[in-house]
Amino acid sequence: MFGAVAILAAGAQDAGPASPRWFKGNLHTHSLWSDGDDYPEMIADWYKRAGYHFLGISDHNVVQEGERWFELKAPVSIGGTVNQRGGGPVLERYVRRYGPDWVETREEAGKRSVRLKPLDEYRSLLEEPGRFLMIPSEEITSNWKRAKTAASPEMGGPVHINVTNPRDLVAPAEGDNATLVMDRVLEAVEAQRRRTGQPMFAHVNHPNFRYGITAEELAEVKRHRFFEVYNGHPGVINDGDDTHLSMDAMWDFILTRRLAELNLPMVYGVGTDDSHHYHQLGLGKSNSGRGWVTVRARHLTAESIVKAMEAGDFYATSGVELSDVRRGGGELAVEVRAEPGVSYRIVFLGTRRGYARDSVLLAPPAGTPQRTLPHRRYSADIGAVLAESTGPAATYRLRGDEIYVRAKIISSKPKANGSVAGEFETAWTQPLAGGGN
Repeated sequence: MFGAVAILAAGAQDAGPASPRWFKGNLHTHSLWSDGDDYPEMIADWYKRAGYHFLGISDHNVVQEGERWFELKAPVSIGGTVNQRGGGPVLERYVRRYGPDWVETREEAGKRSVRLKPLDEYRSLLEEPGRFLMIPSEEITSNWKRAKTAASPEMGGPVHINVTNPRDLVAPAEGDNATLVMDRVLEAVEAQRRRTGQPMFAHVNHPNFRYGITAEELAEVKRHRFFEVYNGHPGVINDGDDTHLSMDAMWDFILTRRLAELNLPMVYGVGTDDSHHYHQLGLGKSNSGRGWVTVRARHLTAESIVKAMEAGDFYATSGVELSDVRRGGGELAVEVRAEPGVSYRIVFLGTRRGYARDSVLLAPPAGTPQRTLPHRRYSADIGAVLAESTGPAATYRLRGDEIYVRAKIISSKPKANGSVAGEFETAWTQPLAGGGN
């Protein structure tokens, strides 16, 4: 389906319609427009200097447009460090980088504020054709909530969904379960796309953030096409725990259930930073550079990025880079851009027709209040290891009974500044549908 392509330098111009290339980008980022701790221009400048090609700053329930002033409140001491969000050294660096004529401040009634620049104003400072692109984005931040009854306590959890390249703000939704909230938000994104004609897509963020969304709920949403298999926020438990599934296990259940039982479309896996903290690095902070997507597209435009991702022509990663991925013709082939001294393990995961459908409820320890829905652990047939290889390249050829197959590439290289201790750089390809569904 996708052949080998040349990998061009980051600064190269678009090669034309016959020559797609890889573009590196982050689609989940926060700034002072919501709960990030730096100005959007400063954040985007870091990503550009770090070799990214595109960035979506996805603040909570807001798009970066119109007039917005950020009040510089009195400094507070956090962990022995005096901090003034958006002020002090942060403001000084902002002025040094872009100059006093660019940075607008005002003082009214004894309160000092800084104007937050909308995307349409600051993008011209950063964008370059073929090199760097800003994509409008929003994190639609909702919650599901179920009232207390005689049979169960009050329950609820977060449902956060990013929309990439919206034209207008998408409002959060309400509901008494995560499936309903997701369906309402995704319906609103789809309606905006139909109304405006603007290419856009939504992805479900960090299901394991406060364990607000279960795999069963994700599988049921008809419009669901993308979710975060890796999120760099320390509050997101990517690997799960004794009573909650990992993101990988969730993905395998979702794919199996949708393809084999519900006749619903494939779901693709996204990697993101979910960055909030730009001045303190390390465990416990949500920093840049932890997770991203690498997209094979014809042009560095929002339209081309959206089109390629909807076709599944991208991979998610926390550090491992791929030189090629081929999905089609009855095979899934992976080639790693290997680093000297680093070893690689390529694991092909999938579910075969005739899989066992039994599961076990993962109940919390006795006496623990149950505020979110419990997870279930499914048969080892779901997301089984179909093949495994060491080295920088491997190919899996369908034998005919697979519902799907996907590849996970684990390196021996420790992840620098990972979201948790002990991480190793990893990449995830998108799944290839088999003939057994």
